[in-house]
Amino acid sequence: MSTFKTVMRRILNLPEPRAGKVAPPPTGTDAAQAATAPTPAAPVAPAAQTAPAGLQQWTQAAARLQAQDGVPVRPGAAEAGGAGSGPAPQGGTAGNQVPWQLEDENSGAKFAVKVGRGVLWAVVALAAITGVRSWIWAPAPPKSAPVQVQSGPDYPVQEAQAVAARFARAYLTWDESDPQARADALARDMPRGTDTTTGWNAKGHQEVIVAQPGQVSVLADKRARVRVDVLVKGPATDQQQQQQSQPKPDDKDKKPDDKKADDKKADDAKKDDKDKKPDDKSKPATAKSSTTRWMGLEVPVVRASGRIVVTGQPGIVGVPASGPAVPAPATAGTDMEFGDKTRDVVEEFFRKYAAGEPDSVAAPGAYIPALPPGMALGSVRTWSVDQGSGTDRVGTAVVSWQVGGAELEQTYRVKVTRVTSAQGAERWQVSEIHGGLTP
Repeated sequence: MSTFKTVMRRILNLPEPRAGKVAPPPTGTDAAQAATAPTPAAPVAPAAQTAPAGLQQWTQAAARLQAQDGVPVRPGAAEAGGAGSGPAPQGGTAGNQVPWQLEDENSGAKFAVKVGRGVLWAVVALAAITGVRSWIWAPAPPKSAPVQVQSGPDYPVQEAQAVAARFARAYLTWDESDPQARADALARDMPRGTDTTTGWNAKGHQEVIVAQPGQVSVLADKRARVRVDVLVKGPATDQQQQQQSQPKPDDKDKKPDDKKADDKKADDAKKDDKDKKPDDKSKPATAKSSTTRWMGLEVPVVRASGRIVVTGQPGIVGVPASGPAVPAPATAGTDMEFGDKTRDVVEEFFRKYAAGEPDSVAAPGAYIPALPPGMALGSVRTWSVDQGSGTDRVGTAVVSWQVGGAELEQTYRVKVTRVTSAQGAERWQVSEIHGGLTP
């Protein structure tokens, strides 16, 4: 502890602690009398007690050097000389001069003391600026902002599609013999009190075969617009009826005898109409031809009281005749040699595929469901394999199927895998198959 105090005193340039009070130095005539008067040895002892402890070792060392050189030493000079701070006056005797002199220290100790003092004051200034509290209790780290997770739209899209599809089926279905059925079906998805009989003149007959909901456009105030594509069956248009009434190409090739037979059948039909009773004449002799067609319907909906409600009358819109243009898929190079090598493998697979036995020629561990009954392989028209290497290769097969009395051409992406038997023989077998020209 004393060592730490000594270091801190030297860094702060504080005086050394004294054992007692030191008498003030003599001045004037008192100093002259003290210099000429003989000084007894005994009275010097108190001066040794008042000398600083740090200077005693230097005065004692000076006394020892003088004794070795034969210089007479005044009794008690070792103890009393510590009070001096410089050389003796010129008129004094050798015995009255102090045998040492204070000089500035030229070593690095003084520089180190100054540097340490500067560092200490810098630490004190830093503590005043930043605060001692921040050194002891570190500030809490800043809280990171919560991560925003995209959980999808808040609007109930699926519910809106279901309601719009049900409403479209009811809206595009009507029967003049039962108009109330349509009004009741519309009321299920419209606000209470809405007159569901308006907007239709209660004439005609039409039915919906398929209602397919599509895009949902979310608007403001919990409103949305739902697109529904509907396949309806109803009376044919005038243009369609004219096309149906035109003679078929086969009628032109008929012989005169066949035409006479047809005319006779027409005459017999007229006679039957004359023989009908009056009640039968009220009924139409022949029903109008019907046809199916696609219609687009945009239905306005709103979310209210936890459910989706149709807000008003929808609008019939057109159905695109074709899709938009798309970029051509990237094509890889073709390995002609490998394609010729595995063509028989692919053809055998497609024959088994149509026969309902794909597992018999598929790679071990592969699961490929069989095709539905009624399909027969026409031919594998093209088979090309992409450039590559390894135990798995992918290629494109263009295949024709015979189904429903017609022939269809389809494209498949096929992956073949190299299989090694227990005897070390290698062969290629189909492990995956996907429809369409996909990567």
